[in-house]
Amino acid sequence: MNFYEVISSKQNRTVIEIGKLLEKKYRDEMGVFRFDGVKLLEEAIKNRLVLTHVLLQQSRAEEILDLIRSRLGAGAIADTTRILVLSDDVFGKISEEKAPQGVITVAKYIDKIEKNATIYNSYNFSVDIGEQILLLESVRDPSNLGAMIRTAAAFGTDRLILSADCADVYNPRTVRAAMGTLFNQRIDYVESLTQTIGALKRSGRRVLAATLNADAMRLDGNALQIGDCVVIGNEGHGLSQACIDACGQSVFIPMSERAESLNAAVAASILIWELSKLRT
Repeated sequence: MNFYEVISSKQNRTVIEIGKLLEKKYRDEMGVFRFDGVKLLEEAIKNRLVLTHVLLQQSRAEEILDLIRSRLGAGAIADTTRILVLSDDVFGKISEEKAPQGVITVAKYIDKIEKNATIYNSYNFSVDIGEQILLLESVRDPSNLGAMIRTAAAFGTDRLILSADCADVYNPRTVRAAMGTLFNQRIDYVESLTQTIGALKRSGRRVLAATLNADAMRLDGNALQIGDCVVIGNEGHGLSQACIDACGQSVFIPMSERAESLNAAVAASILIWELSKLRT
């Protein structure tokens, strides 16, 4: 049985610590992250995340607990999770939402997300040529990253490989945009994307830079092959020349002259969809 703690002070130490989780340095320091909303709490429970705290808005606390119990069972929230009931004023102070749903959850970092500086040495990419992989270089917008994670999960992408300077997957905007898919998507951050590309190519794969080069292949029904990996670049500047050179081959999405480019998350969605069709 969970015991509820009622908090009415904005100076409460736990409340202050959870408020700090909006900043990456505190998330990394404590190894936990936070997210708002009932849907994300449900998805976290379904995916067996380790929840350290559930914060409830006092005026909606029983309503939310009853909803979780009715959907997921009486023991959905583990006894080891601290449930804190915050006065509406205190809850409003630390909520990220303009129209808060009355719940903030804190969970431990996910074991499917790894920061691995030597992925190109420690992983054997040739084990499964059918593993579908998308690489991201310098994607800085957390909402874009979250949207890419959501699309990747929706169409069965097995692994996302991110350069170290991509947005933080635990940024609240990333978590919100991913809509719970972050909780079960394999993601690796790597120190050297170009060396990772080299490892993928040595395993027999093609790695294609999503960029408009003179010799880029037009994305159509025959452009992609089973085992291909695609690299998506930064929202404003696209891919670095070093990354393009490491790939050696490029692919572009044809579009009308009325638009110069696509949003990075939209471009990723199109490429993920085309890759997913190779499995059928």
